[in-house]
Amino acid sequence: MLRSNAKFSIGQVVRHRKFPFRGVIFDIDPVFANSDEWWEAIPEDSRPSKDQPFYHLLAENDNSYYVAYVSEQNLLADHTGEPVEHPEVASMFSHLSNGRYSTDAPLN
Repeated sequence: MLRSNAKFSIGQVVRHRKFPFRGVIFDIDPVFANSDEWWEAIPEDSRPSKDQPFYHLLAENDNSYYVAYVSEQNLLADHTGEPVEHPEVASMFSHLSNGRYSTDAPLN
């Protein structure tokens, strides 16, 4: 059964349920839309279902900034109120308020 409603939205700050990274959502796929190679690289016992929303994140951890592709089941809302320091945030979003970046106009 395909789900049609995403739990999270563009501009929302989220964190990974299992791994120590967080980020801001910049795009949403209603179902898995990445390569088979990417899918098969995930250990079989950890692979999420393909029939759920997948989110593109401007992600960060303690060591780096990157783009992540994460299933809905592996995300949680980030309630820290802290900004995401990824260098691309300013080119896509404006101010942060209540755990969500505005898409009105970019910061730079």
